[in-house]
Amino acid sequence: MITLKNVVLRRGAKVILDSASVSMNPGEKIGLVGRNGAGKSSLFAMLNGTLHEDGGEFYIPAQWRMAQVAQDMPETEQSATDYVIEGDVVLLAAQAEVTASEESGDGDRMAHAYMELYDAGAHDAQARAQALILGLGFKVSELDNPVNSFSGGWRMRLQLARALMCPSDLLLLDEPTNHLDLDALVWLEAWLQRYQGTMLVISHDREFLDAVTDVTVHIERAKLTRYGGNYSKFEDLRAEQMALQQGAYSKQQDKIAHLQKFIARFKAKASKAKQAQSRVKALDRMEKIAPLLAEADFTFEFKEPANLPNPMLSMQNAYFGYPAPEDAPEGTPPTTIVQNVSKSVLAGQRIGILGANGQGKSTVVKTIARALAPISGEMTEGKGLNIGYFAQQELDVLRPADNPLEHMIRLVKEVAAAGKMGNQPTREQDLRSFLGNFNFSGDMVKQSVGSMSGGEKARLVLCMIVWQRPNLLLLDEPTNHLDLATREALSMALNEFEGTVMLVSHDRALLRAVCDEFWMVSQGGVAPFDGDLDDYQKYLLDYAKRQREEAKKAGSAPAPAPDAIKNAAVSAQPARAGGSFDTKKPVDRKVDAQRRQQQSDSTKPLRKELEKIDQQMQGLATERDQLQARLASTTAALELAQTGKRLKTIDGELGTLEERWLELTEQIETATA
Repeated sequence: MITLKNVVLRRGAKVILDSASVSMNPGEKIGLVGRNGAGKSSLFAMLNGTLHEDGGEFYIPAQWRMAQVAQDMPETEQSATDYVIEGDVVLLAAQAEVTASEESGDGDRMAHAYMELYDAGAHDAQARAQALILGLGFKVSELDNPVNSFSGGWRMRLQLARALMCPSDLLLLDEPTNHLDLDALVWLEAWLQRYQGTMLVISHDREFLDAVTDVTVHIERAKLTRYGGNYSKFEDLRAEQMALQQGAYSKQQDKIAHLQKFIARFKAKASKAKQAQSRVKALDRMEKIAPLLAEADFTFEFKEPANLPNPMLSMQNAYFGYPAPEDAPEGTPPTTIVQNVSKSVLAGQRIGILGANGQGKSTVVKTIARALAPISGEMTEGKGLNIGYFAQQELDVLRPADNPLEHMIRLVKEVAAAGKMGNQPTREQDLRSFLGNFNFSGDMVKQSVGSMSGGEKARLVLCMIVWQRPNLLLLDEPTNHLDLATREALSMALNEFEGTVMLVSHDRALLRAVCDEFWMVSQGGVAPFDGDLDDYQKYLLDYAKRQREEAKKAGSAPAPAPDAIKNAAVSAQPARAGGSFDTKKPVDRKVDAQRRQQQSDSTKPLRKELEKIDQQMQGLATERDQLQARLASTTAALELAQTGKRLKTIDGELGTLEERWLELTEQIETATA
């Protein structure tokens, strides 16, 4: 087991742990929680050997293999699959030993090397790597793309896949969900629930922690306290402890009053929709989070909007997407992502936007936010519409060299130039006071944004949005850099907001607490989702399971993971009355039959080659099974070496055939789409 006994840990002059003690048993799934800056990442650094204790006793079994997500941004032209395979350090070592043994000419060494290579899983390494990559949201067509061709968030997903690829007894995960969509998050939860080793995870996603942990370790005041149970159980026990310690929450009464206001507001609406019914369960825990909110760095509220147009926005036959690139040939059409949207956004609505990765959630939000122009159709804004937009990349567009006060001064000038000033405070002292409400006080007002943490940057963006007094909030993954306490503060602020909220988030606790209804972006359209988040999560898991089973029956390469949901139609939602995305008129049967015949003729050569590859793969797989059986029954060094060489050749041939199988399958699907 891992033990810390009276451990002292410092970073510079700051004491992170002071006589802290805790034990962690083999096979436990442990959530590490605490305020930002409490020392969670420093404890990880001690576990992986980057930091050393300054006092006390620290023990971790020397034979344990450790895996963790690298925090650096990968820069390589390797394919995504090869990059993830290299995460398996055991396999890499076995491959290196095979090469060395072949160069040495030592038959015994070669025999042992090939046995180790087989034991390391060389025969299915590519399949394992690609299953991880697909599960984390990549497309089949991207498996061989260079790592450098992906954006930063997707490269960090590849770093996570590398960590999962590595055989380990101890897995350290620091905010693994930050760059994931909800479908990839559901897949990751299922994967971690099957993980056999000991796991420590830092996360600010309460539902993720509840799903994958069975022990919680809390860092507070340089001490470590162990709680049996997941995050919700920890929350219950912590609330009881604080109630016993403090009696009356004299310091916390204002924050508890906010909770009571929230409860009173939504209990009355609980009978109006299925989503509201699911939120009744969330209300049961609201009083328990008073201690957590008391620990929050700050709480805030959105000011009452100056006006509330109704409808806020009307969309008629709108098509959303991206214009043709500037360097594209003249006449290149724009890329349409979502089409034929006819919907209205009303005052006071709280809409959660669901959809698998790549379906167009952010495209819809960007278009409503005016960051993208609609390709066609009508979008009519209500008079006085004032949008507050938190974009996924919002933190990246802050100016690193500027400080918070300079950001606020520039914002005042931009709003004034647009003629949208209300009665917001504009004097420098007023702006300083406003920043102070978001914990930017004293020297922090003059601190460059580039030197701030992700959570501090997110607070600054929220501050700038609140100052503008919007009546429509468009929030695209606003919680990525917020700790649990600040997420609860955001949840409460959104529920007290009098305007309209449209929210994209993988934080299910936030979606449950804030949203009364859901829109599903899928298969190029937008439609109501007539279920709650439990229905949606079940749908993601069921669809992924069906895809894996179908791929297995077809004898395919790695089974598609939940990213296959990208092809899911709204028909997979709970049954409802109403329309469909299919707006095409009926096609004459004769013309339709001719079209199908043409498709069949065009794909016939591809299907013949696919059938031939299937036969070759079956033959190689049979030979591989026979050789593996021979390996287990012989001890002759020469025969072992020869068998190992042939197995290596077969694995290479199978890998090439599998790649071609995937290419052909994709070509056939494209031709028949």
